[in-house]
Amino acid sequence: MNSLQISLLVAGGVTLLAVVLYNQWVSRKSAPRQADTTAGGDAPSEAPADLDPVEPVLEDDFQNLPQPERKPVLDALIDVISTIEVDQPVSGDAALAAMPATRRVGTKPFHVEGCSELSGEWEPLTAGRRYSAFQAGVQLANRMGPLNEIEFSEFVVKTQAFADAVGGSPSFSDMLEEVARARELDQFASAHDAQLSVTLMARAAAWSPGYIQQHAARLGFVAGVIPGRMVLPAQVQGLPPVLSLTFDTQAALADDPALSAIRECVLSLDVPQVPRSDQPFDRLQQAAHMLAEQMDGVITDGSGQVLGLDVMQQIGLDLQQLYDALDSRELSAGSPQARRLFS
Repeated sequence: MNSLQISLLVAGGVTLLAVVLYNQWVSRKSAPRQADTTAGGDAPSEAPADLDPVEPVLEDDFQNLPQPERKPVLDALIDVISTIEVDQPVSGDAALAAMPATRRVGTKPFHVEGCSELSGEWEPLTAGRRYSAFQAGVQLANRMGPLNEIEFSEFVVKTQAFADAVGGSPSFSDMLEEVARARELDQFASAHDAQLSVTLMARAAAWSPGYIQQHAARLGFVAGVIPGRMVLPAQVQGLPPVLSLTFDTQAALADDPALSAIRECVLSLDVPQVPRSDQPFDRLQQAAHMLAEQMDGVITDGSGQVLGLDVMQQIGLDLQQLYDALDSRELSAGSPQARRLFS
């Protein structure tokens, strides 16, 4: 073998090695970013105090968390209410047994409450109590639309059946008046409903589900019920989350999620569900900016348009007007009435 052949072989080997190294570099560069397991695994680092971090620890004793107050559900502001008089007190067990199989009227929630024989206060039906009267109600409107004539008629039928079972006599309001009230409430709700969201898009390398989850956990987000969803929980157990973070469900359910490439995730705020005092929009902005910085992403409106500071400030101003309008209607964001109406 002469020197020319040897030179060609060496040159070919070098070229082949360069191609292999280049392909490895491209593969590593395009692979989705993975969660860091070198420093304490996936344990979230300390989050800023104003984001109220909640560690996703499986051993948490959720019974020790603050609980929502046990209050009557029905409210004349957003419900049609029928009072049911009884000749003698009825046990809570008998009342619960008389409840219909489904607690909905069409697309609207249906509730029955009892007047406690001891306190004289309305309360959700409870076994072991005794009640001197009842009231049944159906919601006037929700995000499915206003109560209609067919639903009102179904409400009357269900209420009458319950009243018959407990030996009571119901009284009903005028159907046309209630349906008109439902339409007016629905118009207000439709004009003042807001579900804000921003989309974080990867600038370069895509993200793996674990990478997103690790960074979100550092800000206090915990796993939601649906795969591909995390939530920033409220301070009171059972209340809607302050924020939600969602990404591709299929990627979260993949056999090997680490190989799933995700190029965007969405931060959302359901405005009527969260009290203004919790400053949810400020927390959404903070979380979006911190995640974008840490994961090398950019904040957009979902169609690729970058959201600048001026746009976010204008959204914040519009949001304050929305809060004021809800307050004026006694449907303040985060109130039980608002959470039911905007659901």
